[in-house]
Amino acid sequence: MGIVLKQSLKNITITYVGFAFGAVNTLFLYTQILPDEYYGLVTFILASGAILMPLMAFGVQNTMVKFYSNYQDKEKDGFLTLMLLTPLLAIIPLALITFFFNNAIGDLVSKVNPMVKHYIWYVFFVGLSMGYFEVFYAWCKVHLKSVFGNFMKEVFGRIGVSVLLLLLYYEVISLAIFFKLLVGLYLLRAVIIKIYAFSIRKLRLDFNFPSNTKEILLYTFLIILGGSAALILVEIDKVMLNQFIKIENVAYYGVAAYIATVIIVPSRAMHQITYPLTAELLNSGNHFALEILYKKTSLTLFIASGILFILILLNLNDLYLLLPEAYRNGFYIVCLIGLARVFDSVLGNNNSILYNSKHYRTVLIFGVCLALLTIILNYILIPVLGLEGAALASFISIFIFNLVKLIFVKVKFGFLPFTHATFKIFVTLVFLAVLFYTIQFPFHPIVNIMIKSILIVVTYLGILFRFQISEDVSGILSKWLKRREE
Repeated sequence: MGIVLKQSLKNITITYVGFAFGAVNTLFLYTQILPDEYYGLVTFILASGAILMPLMAFGVQNTMVKFYSNYQDKEKDGFLTLMLLTPLLAIIPLALITFFFNNAIGDLVSKVNPMVKHYIWYVFFVGLSMGYFEVFYAWCKVHLKSVFGNFMKEVFGRIGVSVLLLLLYYEVISLAIFFKLLVGLYLLRAVIIKIYAFSIRKLRLDFNFPSNTKEILLYTFLIILGGSAALILVEIDKVMLNQFIKIENVAYYGVAAYIATVIIVPSRAMHQITYPLTAELLNSGNHFALEILYKKTSLTLFIASGILFILILLNLNDLYLLLPEAYRNGFYIVCLIGLARVFDSVLGNNNSILYNSKHYRTVLIFGVCLALLTIILNYILIPVLGLEGAALASFISIFIFNLVKLIFVKVKFGFLPFTHATFKIFVTLVFLAVLFYTIQFPFHPIVNIMIKSILIVVTYLGILFRFQISEDVSGILSKWLKRREE
């Protein structure tokens, strides 16, 4: 776990910096500067672009990680050339469809909110830039160089949004220019990561593609289904809300969903490095090391995501006092999506194992079925329960999908991510929730959040260190204490 822990800690730091900027944007700048309906429009555009991303990338980001380590150095140029050209198989047809059927698509998505009709090309270019960003980011990850790419993904864009919102606030730019520059920001991010990727390994176009190109393209095509299904599970709620209710409600939902999304920051950071390592272990057939990695990532991520969930729930009332009143009704949304994110994290590198194994086709079928279930549940629950219906649909779908993946890995590989330490962490988290639930401070909400968070974290770390629940966490705390003593 040495290289995993070292790069994961760097990535966690970077990701949290990004989420700090994201929190300022989401909770304060967007809510104070943009009218609610335009904030909802931003949420719709970005969520729709994210759903298009796997198709735009044509699954290349996963394919590159799975197959790259199989080739000798002289064969890699042909493979990488194939990876760069493959996304055009989707991008060109989608561009033509958007061009010729722009009005029809616009009419379809703007029945409740007419303003959406004029932003179809914005969705296309956001999806395009996200897709190629992931392709070049994968180029970096296969060389175990994930830190800069993580900075570009988590920090660069959010700082750029902060700047754009401030320019809008001081009337340096208009609302129309803001949306154009927002799309331009995502395109610029893709260009920068491309330059960095080529600095790691220079592009040498080689049209002598690998002998197993047919296998690669089949995997790539199938992995699109998996990537699309995964993003549908987490993003379709924001898109489908637009079809049933006024678009400003998408903004209210997006704020609550973002608060819960903070829970997966450690998971996102760790997976940048565990994904290629998992692929190497599977390619070498080292299932013993794979099981160890599976259990360690699960425990470490449960430790991190669990305490974040507790911190969010226990501080949510104070946090909502800092937001405009229209954004304060998201407790159940945060709770449902937060629980789903914790379950995601407890599975450790489960996704990496499945999508890099020979069983990926079966898992993709599961994913597509559950993505369809998500859409159906949203159609049923949103008209009845509104925003809470979208959250409930996401929770049910993600819970079922994760349960299926958990059982599948157990059946095919013979191991689970849980250990005795997993139960100890669960008991500790329940204890902290009960202990601090009734404790309230009479100060400003920010002061209340800081005091309660410090007390909870210190108590949590004390329990982890006292009972040596995690070797990795205890090791970090021991080194920190020794440095303090010196």
